[in-house]
Amino acid sequence: MKTFDVQTNAHDQAVNITSQIQQAVKELGIKDGVITAFTPHTTCALTITENDDPAVTIDLIRQLDAVIPWKHPAYTHAGGNAAAHIKTALVGSSLHFIVAGGTLQLGMWQGVFLCEFDGPRIRHVWVQ
Repeated sequence: MKTFDVQTNAHDQAVNITSQIQQAVKELGIKDGVITAFTPHTTCALTITENDDPAVTIDLIRQLDAVIPWKHPAYTHAGGNAAAHIKTALVGSSLHFIVAGGTLQLGMWQGVFLCEFDGPRIRHVWVQ
């Protein structure tokens, strides 16, 4: 297993981690197969979306905020960050990737993003 850290610098943001995932594949020596990327946190998530236009991840974060606002009278979580937990549950903590010839198999416009919902923080990603 390989791990790496991601320093986020905003309360809500998407950080492109495609190159770090690819580097982990290289360091693991995986030529062909399937890997899993996982983040062991309850207030950040992993997703695949367009990697070409940064507006896509901005729109993703904004729409999640619109649907799941930070403050809502129905929240009962004592930690005050119920919205971050809900967003993480919906987006997900792990992704699976096909590796062929030592390379992640992603579509032309795809990138892998860590979605921060309760930052800034240092987040961990595990690849196996």
